[in-house]
Amino acid sequence: MAFFNLRSCTLTPQYIAHEHAFHQLILATSGVTELTIEGRGERITRERGCLIPSTYHHEYTGDGQNQTLVLDVPLVNLALVSCADEVERLFESPRFFAVPAQLHRLAEGVLPQVALHPALHSEIATLILRALYLNLHDESLAPIAACSEGRERIELARIERYIDAHLSEPIRVDALAALCALSPGHFHACFRELLGMTPQAYVQQRRLAHARSLIERTSRSLGAIAAEVGFLDQGSFSRAYRRTYGVPPSLHRRH
Repeated sequence: MAFFNLRSCTLTPQYIAHEHAFHQLILATSGVTELTIEGRGERITRERGCLIPSTYHHEYTGDGQNQTLVLDVPLVNLALVSCADEVERLFESPRFFAVPAQLHRLAEGVLPQVALHPALHSEIATLILRALYLNLHDESLAPIAACSEGRERIELARIERYIDAHLSEPIRVDALAALCALSPGHFHACFRELLGMTPQAYVQQRRLAHARSLIERTSRSLGAIAAEVGFLDQGSFSRAYRRTYGVPPSLHRRH
């Protein structure tokens, strides 16, 4: 019986927002993914991973060049897993963590085997979870770094002009950070400290505000509006719109 769903993938620049009924571990061997869990966000890299407990809402955009190991942990029959106690402790709360060197080497080593040997997924997943538990079971959520000097470099009006000019395109934190002459990681922390949300969440807010204006002031189709503000399809646009405004865009238009 396969207790885990393990896969390697490349997360695209398309914005995704959802939650699911299983725990999830995200490890990257290369590239960057901007990921937010219930409003708290960080950059997933080879040095930073995350644990997402079931039902926690999360949002992410990849850089299209990352190599990412995704491990889904279904809650059904979890008690039958040999490492059930370790899994339950690992997923007690959402967590961003520093990836130890030995765990990174392990992830890098098993990544090619994931596609080649599906029958070994449960064994590989158990090995990864136990290695992670040994390193992280007593580690708290990473603190938010202070950045009083960096906040002064964040010109919100300039950032908003850039976002509004690129609403239909993927908008990467690297590009926003460059506008402020800050490193992406420092910009991310300072922006979150200044505005109480991640850059990714702020971009999403601008996308949806523009969409709302188009819905109220034009007769364009919802599919066209979704594409204009950077959503891959109307379904993901409608779900994000409803979470923000409490009603789906179709109902907003009717009223």
